[in-house]
Parts: sequence; C-alpha cells; structure tokens
Amino acid sequence: MNADAEKIVGYCGLCCGFCRICRGRIRQASEDLRKVIGTYGFDKIALELSDWEPAFQHYTGFEEFFDGIMRIFGDCPGCVAGGGDPNCLIRECCKQKAYITCLECLEMDLCEKLRTITLCQRRFKALTLAMRLCLLAEEASQ
Repeated sequence: MNADAEKIVGYCGLCCGFCRICRGRIRQASEDLRKVIGTYGFDKIALELSDWEPAFQHYTGFEEFFDGIMRIFGDCPGCVAGGGDPNCLIRECCKQKAYITCLECLEMDLCEKLRTITLCQRRFKALTLAMRLCLLAEEASQ
C-alpha cells in the first residue's frame, strides 16, 4: 500500500477521506456557528435572554460543549496517524499483529471486533473481501 493510501485508510479498511470529521466538516460547522453567535454577542446577552428562554442560562455550558467538539473533532489526521477513537479495538488488534489493515488477517470473516462497525458501513466488508481475494490471487501468481 502506498504512503498516501495509508494516510486515508483506517486499520479497519474504511476510508478516512470520506469521514466528515477527517475532512474537517464538523470543525468548520462548529467554527461557523461560533462566528454567528459571536456576531450577535450572545455571550453578553445570554443571561438577559434567559428571562425569555431559561435554556440561555446554560450558555457557558454551550461554549464548553463547543470546546469539547473542537478537542475531539477539530483536526483528525486519520486512524493510522493517531486520530479516531483512542480505544479502537480494531486499531489495537492490527498493531499487535503488525497489519496495515484487517485485510491481511485470515480471521477477518469471523472477527467480533469488526462487528462494531455500524450497519451502514458493513458494505465495506464485501468490498474488503473482494480486495483480499484480489491480493491473494496476485500473491499466488508471483
């Protein structure tokens, strides 16, 4: 696998390049919303607005929430470069086995760790199985 592909493909085989977090969409949306809120000076009038809407009394918690979004989703370099879920069992397994992706593992078909991938992403499994067959066929022909 070339170096560029390694940066955008996670250990599980999912493409980080399709991830809205990795592409900066969540960061950008958070920054945009903060700018709009700042333009209207909500930080200065939130307590006054809480007379109309009690939820505004929690404005400081809202700012802390956005700080948390930026810490977690601000700039994700991709799984292989240390981004993503720090407790990912798939990443730890691949590292222990010195694999670039799960495609290299003969136990992939029965792997319980891969079941943690959401249902909409399971289509990836069919793709990776096809890719693995191609890799095996390529190795066999050499």
